[in-house]
Amino acid sequence: MTNFVTRHIPNTLTCLNLFSGCIASVMAFEANYNLALTFIVISAVFDFFDGMCARLFHAPSPIGKELDSLADDVSFGVAPSIIVFSLLREASYPIWMSGIQDYVPYFAFIISVFSALRLAKFNIDERQTSMFIGLPTPANALFWAAVATKYHEPIQQGGIWLAVLLILVLIFSLLMVAEFPMFSLKLKSLSWQSNKVRYLFLAVSIPLLFFIGFASVIAWYIILCLFVKEKH
Repeated sequence: MTNFVTRHIPNTLTCLNLFSGCIASVMAFEANYNLALTFIVISAVFDFFDGMCARLFHAPSPIGKELDSLADDVSFGVAPSIIVFSLLREASYPIWMSGIQDYVPYFAFIISVFSALRLAKFNIDERQTSMFIGLPTPANALFWAAVATKYHEPIQQGGIWLAVLLILVLIFSLLMVAEFPMFSLKLKSLSWQSNKVRYLFLAVSIPLLFFIGFASVIAWYIILCLFVKEKH
C-alpha cells in the first residue's frame, strides 16, 4: 500500500502544477495579475517538489517525464503568454499602429512556442543534469507575472513601455532556447565552495524581492549567469 501511494505522489504533484497553471491562465485572461502571479508561484512550488519526490521515493517514470513537460508548458508557457496578451490588449497604441493593434497582442504567444521548444530540448539534453542551458521556463513565467503586477498601469499608457514589452518578449523567448549556461538552485551539499554562486544569488535576491519584486530577482539571476560561470 505504501509503495502504491508513494509511487503516485510525484505525478499527483505534477497534476496540481497543471491545475494551478490553468487557474493562472484564467486569472490572466481576466487581467487579475496578482492572482495570476500567485498561482504561477504555486505551480512552481509543485514543479519543484514533484521531481524531488520522484527522486526521494525512487518513483521516476516515463509518463511522469512527459506529464511534467505538458504541465510546465501550460503553467510556464501558456499562462505567461496570456498575461502578456492581456497587457498588450489593454495598452494604448500610437496612431501609426491603429491598423494592427487588434493583432499585436497575439505576438505574446511566441512565449508559449519557445517555452515548448525549451522543454523539449531539456528532455533530450543530457548536459542539463546539474545546470540549465537557456532560461528555465518557471523563471520566465515568474518574470512576466511580476512585470504585470508591478508595471500594469505604465504599460496601459503605451509609449516606450509598449516598445519595451514587445522587445522583452523577443529577448526572453530567445533566452529560453539559447546555448547559454545557467546555474541550477539544486544543492548537492551545503558547503560554501560548491554553492557560493547560489548563496550569492539568494543573499541579493531577498532584499530585491522585498523592495522591488520578482522581476528584479529574475533579472539578477540572468545577470549573475552572464558574469559567473560554474564548473560542472
